[in-house]
Amino acid sequence: MSVEEEIAALLLERHLMIGTAESCTGGRIANILTSRPGSSSYFKGGIVAYCNEVKREVLGVSADDLATFGAVSQPVVEQMARGVQRVLACDCVVATSGIAGPGGAVPGKPVGTVWIAAAYGPKLVSHCFHFSKDRLGNIEAAAGAALQLLCRLMKES
Repeated sequence: MSVEEEIAALLLERHLMIGTAESCTGGRIANILTSRPGSSSYFKGGIVAYCNEVKREVLGVSADDLATFGAVSQPVVEQMARGVQRVLACDCVVATSGIAGPGGAVPGKPVGTVWIAAAYGPKLVSHCFHFSKDRLGNIEAAAGAALQLLCRLMKES
């Protein structure tokens, strides 16, 4: 069973709704989740927050944290997760912010650096991943890692 099938089964079994807040994955996670027939029973929506303005104004990410830590950081991705959870009134969410490449690297954050957060109710986990220098590979890897992170969190709860 694929990770998206596991998540779908858990969401349906527990009568939960899921949403996404995506930056570097550009909606890929939402696409994976909604590719399954019947996904309207558990997928509420997604916000592609590619620019900082959307992160701030829609998801409620702190302007100070964006300035201090940058968009690709633990505080920002965790606020993205909580923001989409609040805006869409979802039980479960995933959020991504990273540098897909080939450009965009900054000191300490090379191409392939991606922060991912997953929330299930009040529980929130986040992790920094370092993928490759290939843009499409990074998007796919980040989407898969986000779904795995959420699936683990749901199974532990």
